[in-house]
Amino acid sequence: MAEDRLACRECHFVNDPNAQTCENCGSSSLTEDWAGYVIINHPESSEIAPEMNVTKAGSYALKVR
Repeated sequence: MAEDRLACRECHFVNDPNAQTCENCGSSSLTEDWAGYVIINHPESSEIAPEMNVTKAGSYALKVR
């Protein structure tokens, strides 16, 4: 379930609940305090990926606190 997962404060990538560091950027700044997410499958052809600075496919939190 998405609610149990951790979002990275740096890149907003949504990680597994047991993650110690972000699978996307390596940051250790992870939080359970996030809301909404978008799944980006093809960042190279996505319209929202450049707005979010996303270059890797995956789930990204829309709001991270």
